[in-house]
Amino acid sequence: MAGADAAASLDDVVVRYPGRAPLGPISLIVPPGEIVAVVGASGAGKSTVLRLLAGLEPPSQGVVHRAEGRTGFVFQSATLMPWADALANVALPLDLAGLARSEARFRAAEALAAVGLGDRLDARPRQLSGGMAMRVALARGLVTAPDLLLLDEPFAALDSVTRRRLIEDLHRLWAGRAPRPAIVFVTHDVEEAVYFADRAVVLDATTGRVAAELRSPGPLPRPEGWRGDAGYRTAVEALAVALAKAMQPLPVKVSA
Repeated sequence: MAGADAAASLDDVVVRYPGRAPLGPISLIVPPGEIVAVVGASGAGKSTVLRLLAGLEPPSQGVVHRAEGRTGFVFQSATLMPWADALANVALPLDLAGLARSEARFRAAEALAAVGLGDRLDARPRQLSGGMAMRVALARGLVTAPDLLLLDEPFAALDSVTRRRLIEDLHRLWAGRAPRPAIVFVTHDVEEAVYFADRAVVLDATTGRVAAELRSPGPLPRPEGWRGDAGYRTAVEALAVALAKAMQPLPVKVSA
């Protein structure tokens, strides 16, 4: 698939920062409706990939493409406005887009109901558990019905049960959209990557380049009990091996 036909793509993108080696070149194509997990060591450039795709950071060289359409972004922390209730927090992207207040609040209430918080519209962030706060953040990311949804380790601080529930909710919401949005999901968890995504992309720890790409077996959303499937366990092990290899430092050349 050419980049112009993709929901988003990076074409030989390089990012340079002062005082460190450049990241890249990175090439990545995200087809419409596909879920892509990005894994790699800390500092490999996972969050940089998301910022590039979101248009929040320009490349030093290379081309970033995003198809026309809306983009949602969910960060590692919920980043909610502490003075505003859940409804106002979710409605914020619509308010900024100039939508009428009544329509923005109606859509925000729908988004909160979709993530199981239809009864917490007036709750302030301090009144929400960590899982609930992240559900509000997900509702805010989804409220514009994005064509591209970018998730930067949104479950990292949550317990395993809450993480699993949120992934199931995301699969349900993704499958219920027509057309389905493309999702790019950053995680350190190889089990999470295989379960949630169609495909996992491994970034090299030293260069940030794509070191490996592995497809996940089976259909999305996952059938009940799929974590016990032999194909799932095999795919998790293969991704863990690819990640470990990508995290190995380059050999140091010793001068004669």
